[in-house]
Amino acid sequence: MRRLPPALITGLLVAAIATPVAAQDDPLDRIEMPDGWAPEGITTDGSSLFAGSLADGAILRADPATGVSEVIVPGMEGAVVAGLEHDGFGRLWAAGANTAEVRAYDAATGELLGTYPFEAGFLNDLAATEDAVYVTDSFMPQVLVIPLGEGGELPQADATSVLPLSGDLSYGEGFNVNGIVAAPAGLVVVHSGEGQLYRVDPASGEAALIDTGEVSVSGGDGLELDGQTLHVVRNRSNLVASFELDDGATTATLTGEVASDDFDVPTTVAALGDDLWLVNARFGTGPTPDTEYWMTRIDAVASTDD
Repeated sequence: MRRLPPALITGLLVAAIATPVAAQDDPLDRIEMPDGWAPEGITTDGSSLFAGSLADGAILRADPATGVSEVIVPGMEGAVVAGLEHDGFGRLWAAGANTAEVRAYDAATGELLGTYPFEAGFLNDLAATEDAVYVTDSFMPQVLVIPLGEGGELPQADATSVLPLSGDLSYGEGFNVNGIVAAPAGLVVVHSGEGQLYRVDPASGEAALIDTGEVSVSGGDGLELDGQTLHVVRNRSNLVASFELDDGATTATLTGEVASDDFDVPTTVAALGDDLWLVNARFGTGPTPDTEYWMTRIDAVASTDD
């Protein structure tokens, strides 16, 4: 994920968008979003797609079969949604970027369920497990932790903690750790500036470099783990790189890369069946209330052996 545009867009019209239904054998390749939306995060509950807005913190839900979308969380002045994650308990978690807060919403209704403030630099992306929600901070060497109770029960706002990062990983100027996913061997994060992947122990915060051979993931943004396949969005490179992650998350072997003419600085990705859906943040285009934004569908990245 990348830096928020210098000025937040206000006055966004949150009208639902309708797209003609596609034939069953002719899946949609694009879903139009409201003008001025300024997306950054995307996630799925297994059937619908959800995307947040950097402009005003709104969240929409889209049907990938028809392209019809509706705003379930209205925007408000000063609100921001960077990373967006659906957990296994019917909730959406939204990272608030430089507002230094995380919000939990009911994914069905859009109702705000909880707000979790932090003293942090830039809350960027999230990974949800049965036990906790983990949030990257791109400016400070730490992962923010929101513990979940039995059955995913939400905690009180003051029950959160900070996990300092140590080990192989270091922070410098600009954006550092960005995307995050939970793997059986621990948390996997991408360092955008270094172009490296790391495995992070969720108990100690110790980070170990994941061997990608000579493959760089510079500009690495959103991550998605589908089985053993790790998808890495390289935003300004306008491509998705896919890796086979070993059981211990010690090595990641490149299996394929996909670029698309429809990409315009994609930031994050959601795997839905055999498809990958990405939002285009268009960071090279000055955001206005009339700027067009969209989601792009691509096939899951093919193997380099194909």
